[in-house]
Amino acid sequence: MEFSVIALKMEPCGTGLIVWVLAYFSGLSAGYPNGKVQEVCDSMIPLHGYSSQLFPKHIIEVNVTQFRPGDHVKVSLSGPAFEGFFLQARSVKNLRGPAVGSFVLSDKMKSQLLTCGHMKRGTRNSTVSFNASDCGNTKFCVRNPSDCDPKTKDCFFLSFKQERSVMLVEMSGPSEGYIAFALSHDQWMGGGDDVYLCISDDHQVGISTATLTGRSYPTFDSQNALEEMSWRLADGLIQCSFRRKIHLSALQGRFNLDADYYIFLADGEVSEDGTIHKHHRQPLITNRRYNVTGPPEDIGGSRSPFIIRAHGALMFVAWMTTVNIGVIVARFFKPVWSHSLWFGEEIWFQVHRMLMMTTVLLTSISFVLPFVYRGGWSQQASFHPYLGCTVMALALIQPLMAAFRPPPQAPRRQIFNWLHWSTGTTARILAVVTMFLGMDLPALNLPDPWDIYTMIGFVAWHVGLDVLLEIHGYCLIHKVEVLEDDRVQILQSLTSVEAQGRTFKKTVLIIYICGNIAFLITFLTRIGQV
Repeated sequence: MEFSVIALKMEPCGTGLIVWVLAYFSGLSAGYPNGKVQEVCDSMIPLHGYSSQLFPKHIIEVNVTQFRPGDHVKVSLSGPAFEGFFLQARSVKNLRGPAVGSFVLSDKMKSQLLTCGHMKRGTRNSTVSFNASDCGNTKFCVRNPSDCDPKTKDCFFLSFKQERSVMLVEMSGPSEGYIAFALSHDQWMGGGDDVYLCISDDHQVGISTATLTGRSYPTFDSQNALEEMSWRLADGLIQCSFRRKIHLSALQGRFNLDADYYIFLADGEVSEDGTIHKHHRQPLITNRRYNVTGPPEDIGGSRSPFIIRAHGALMFVAWMTTVNIGVIVARFFKPVWSHSLWFGEEIWFQVHRMLMMTTVLLTSISFVLPFVYRGGWSQQASFHPYLGCTVMALALIQPLMAAFRPPPQAPRRQIFNWLHWSTGTTARILAVVTMFLGMDLPALNLPDPWDIYTMIGFVAWHVGLDVLLEIHGYCLIHKVEVLEDDRVQILQSLTSVEAQGRTFKKTVLIIYICGNIAFLITFLTRIGQV
């Protein structure tokens, strides 16, 4: 009898393997009506009361004798008729170690897969990577980035396909550690959430279920409620699939799938002993609850909660745009609009005051949002919250100081001017540093190194225009002094010089505002895409 049962995909560390087979010819498999004798996964010694044969009568053949990790090996078993067999592949360097590689059945009617512990020794290995062609038609899909291809290294992909009372789940992502998804009743991980993990360890993948309570280590289930588990490691991707019943008993601790849940997608590292570590970046979270048994949809999500994105967006508007335009107007445009009034005050002062009060208002609103999200102080945000509190304090001090400023001719006015300038300048510098730190925090995590280079570009743009106006002002003053010394057509010349200076400053202001808004829109767009 010749029986080509499986294709074997190898993912071992070494270059050699031994295929072990257990075949038995008679006797009943009492206690194992499905033929899956899990107790002998390690020993491969049958528990049917019969001794092993000294001289095997069956032949195992492979179609290649040399291979590399990831290659496919066809394994054939032939010989006299038998009632059952048990096949594993192990490294020649560690025959007592765990099975390596994974299997694909050639005929599911003649053979089956066996789960050994958390691994399927002979787990069906996906020979073809996942695809998103049926997303929104027959599959409910979650993708990040939206519309990404699960064959690419930067795509996180999760799909659900209902098959009567069973759900086929596929999960893929660029990870060398683990990928996981969770079903949750809210947008906070840890409320008894239903978690499914694909853990890569020593060129194999374990597919497990767990419960997450609080911010503690997941509680793994002793019995797996999943069926027909398979996995694939190739091209920098970890992919796994399984089937589970839509309704499970309460004893199995899993959520029923025909209800509305927030869906989380996360990835992280795994230590050498198989311990998983907390995800190094914010999980992807759907923007609302979904029922995966409902009409198929193709959705995305965000790795940054809306309240954190709002915090970042408001701070960018305040400390990138409104405060800087307000400072430039006050510093360089007093002579330009010195005799123009708006609601009884000079235009430059009204514009400056309006922009500064807008900055304080936006900062105050934004300042509260992270505390609302975290429910208190965050111990994981490094120096960002400390600097943020300092900026908030300085922003509040400025208008209070301005409310008690001395009259223009008062002796203390010079002291006020220096305090007002130094406090504002310190706040602006610290705000830039705080934004640099905040962009890479897990809750926002703008793309690296794009965010750093773009922020450096903005700082260079602002400083460059500021220096240009300073040089222009110095040259203008020097030109006026020369005209005064010459005493020739002084009134006409001064008027001409002032007119030239106003035109130049107005042009620079328009260019600066356009560039500033361009940088702002760039950052706001990125925040919206996180």
